[in-house]
Amino acid sequence: MNLESLSLEEKTHYLHPGNLFAHYNPYIVTTILGSCIAVCLWDPINKIGGINHYMLPLWNGEGLSEPKYGNIAIKKLTEKLVVLGSKKRNLKAKVFGGSTIHENAHGLINVGERNIILARDLLEAEGIPIISSDTGGSRGRRLLFYTNTGVAKLRYIKKSSDLF
Repeated sequence: MNLESLSLEEKTHYLHPGNLFAHYNPYIVTTILGSCIAVCLWDPINKIGGINHYMLPLWNGEGLSEPKYGNIAIKKLTEKLVVLGSKKRNLKAKVFGGSTIHENAHGLINVGERNIILARDLLEAEGIPIISSDTGGSRGRRLLFYTNTGVAKLRYIKKSSDLF
C-alpha cells in the first residue's frame, strides 16, 4: 500500500524515532527502521493498538526516561493502551527492525541485536505474546501499522534513496 493512495477518511501518523503512538480511533502509522525496533501492540477485543520506535535498548537511569530507550518505550506503550481501555492480558505484539546496518569487526553484539533481545525479553516478562516478527538482517524496513486491525505491512529498503 502506498501512502498517496489513502482515502481522505483514513488518518495517518508518521512515527519519529524515540516516540510512541496509540489511539482509540483507527490510524495508519508509518515509520522507517534500521537498527531501531518498533513494537506494535494490539488489543483484538477492543480493536485498538499502538506502536513505539525505540533506538537504544536500556535507559541507565541518567537524564530523562524517554521512549527512545526500549525498556521505557515498551512500558509506556503498554500503559497508554491500558489507559485507552485495553487489558494487558488481551495485548498481542508484533516486533520489527533491529537490522545490522554497519558490519561489526570486533564481534560484539550490535545495537540492533541488543534491541531485539530486549523486546523479546520484556514482552515475555510482561506476558504479552509476540505473534509476528521480522527482525535482524542487514536492510532497513518501512513499516505501516493499522491500529484498529493490528495489521502490519513492511517493505525492505534496498538503498538510502528508497527511504523517501
